[in-house]
Amino acid sequence: MVEKKQSRLIYGIRPYKLKKNEKYMEPAQLAHFEAILKAWKSELTDETSRTVHHIQDDTANHPDPTDRASQETDMAIELRGRDRDRRLIKKIEDSILHLQTGDFGYCDNCGEEIGLKRLEARPTANLCIDCKTLDEIREKQLS
Repeated sequence: MVEKKQSRLIYGIRPYKLKKNEKYMEPAQLAHFEAILKAWKSELTDETSRTVHHIQDDTANHPDPTDRASQETDMAIELRGRDRDRRLIKKIEDSILHLQTGDFGYCDNCGEEIGLKRLEARPTANLCIDCKTLDEIREKQLS
């Protein structure tokens, strides 16, 4: 029996299949990444809305200090996660803007192609793997 290799969905979207003789960041590729970024943003926005409703619904005045402390800790953790999501949504919006200006998929430092596989793994990437590696080495040396 031959097993069919299943491709991993990226925010509900199948990975891009490069066509023969297709150039980098042609309209089909741009549309693909725009769909990924918009789906990801929508997912994060929905999660944020659910958190707001959850916090509003779950705000109870527990007489027991332990229960109250536990609830406050849970809310703090939830809000910290949403803050991280808020920053990520900003990066996604920046990437969508790069799509619209024609800069998406190219390294902010050297101008080289970031690469389809890297962009599918990290759609908000703005550095090629070489520049990102050098950036991390510099960061490590400074800390």
